[in-house]
Amino acid sequence: MTRDTVQKTTARNHPRVQAVAEASSWSTVCRHTMKNPLAPQRIFFGRRPWALPFTSKASERIIKIIIWEERMSAQIINGKEIAAAVRGRIAQTVIDLKAQGITPGLAVVLVGEDPASRVYVGMKKKMCIELGMYSADHELPVTTSEETLLDLIASLNNDPRVHGILVQLPLPAHINTERVLEAISPDKDADGFHPYNVGRLAIGTPTFQPCTPYGVMVMLDEIGYDLNGKHVVVIGRSNIVGKPVALMCLSRNATVTICHSKTRDLPAVVREADVVIAAVGRPEMVKGDWIKPGAVVIDVGINRVGEKKLVGDVAYAEAAEVASAITPVPGGVGPMTIAMLLQNTLESAQRSAKQG
Repeated sequence: MTRDTVQKTTARNHPRVQAVAEASSWSTVCRHTMKNPLAPQRIFFGRRPWALPFTSKASERIIKIIIWEERMSAQIINGKEIAAAVRGRIAQTVIDLKAQGITPGLAVVLVGEDPASRVYVGMKKKMCIELGMYSADHELPVTTSEETLLDLIASLNNDPRVHGILVQLPLPAHINTERVLEAISPDKDADGFHPYNVGRLAIGTPTFQPCTPYGVMVMLDEIGYDLNGKHVVVIGRSNIVGKPVALMCLSRNATVTICHSKTRDLPAVVREADVVIAAVGRPEMVKGDWIKPGAVVIDVGINRVGEKKLVGDVAYAEAAEVASAITPVPGGVGPMTIAMLLQNTLESAQRSAKQG
């Protein structure tokens, strides 16, 4: 950072003292709230508090504010490009496996008519075909009984053409999701949600890894980021993203803090992070001034605002001015999820090939 010109403002004209900047690219903003106009206040710029005498009697006094210019040009971590590269590697390996007489196969089960789930399942089928993989889609009506679904899963468990099974969530309310996920063979658990695979991940010997966290780790690898000794703050403690991604970071010798709705002074905790992984499901909750300069920001959230706009859990424009690298929404973590689902299926087929 470089010190720039001294700007001036008067208390009389500005009940909230703000930086008067000539260049819109300046990201550091001074702010000061006069909660008690008779007491010395603190002016904050960036993350450095400076105590200054400021009283209502000094309304004519010129306050000099030194603005520090932070022109961080954050690297955009392009999930579309990274996912395409992953799929390219998968396609080549599929060719090699086919030469051994093995075609990796993914079975996807959809119960109900949820439009978003239907689109997602369609994308998986399309990518399987593009990569030369076997795709088995099972679309069941919303009235399907739990026993019928369990029978289908048992059949897929015994189907040698299938190396990965995914049951699209959420399931209808009358079906026990936990029971269904536990019915999937741990050897074909392409989503990585079976308790057996979660346990292996926890002890550091993973077989299948949950797709979205797996994708996050691949993204960090692609930008050459070493987690060894770094402080990672994970916002969100879900079984799908928060907990498993924390375990994955821990396995790479990061110091990991998991935050949630009961975390005290969340912004202060996040400001200590070298890497921020946001997976809380609240639109633009993480503000730019929560981010430590130079931190890496991975935004797992995807939230619809209004009819068409999609945003993440991080206020992207603000955070991009401070971070060294950041994922966009859309086009960041999202494309990686399907890519890693296919990667999990491929790895299962490779294990099958080794077992003969």
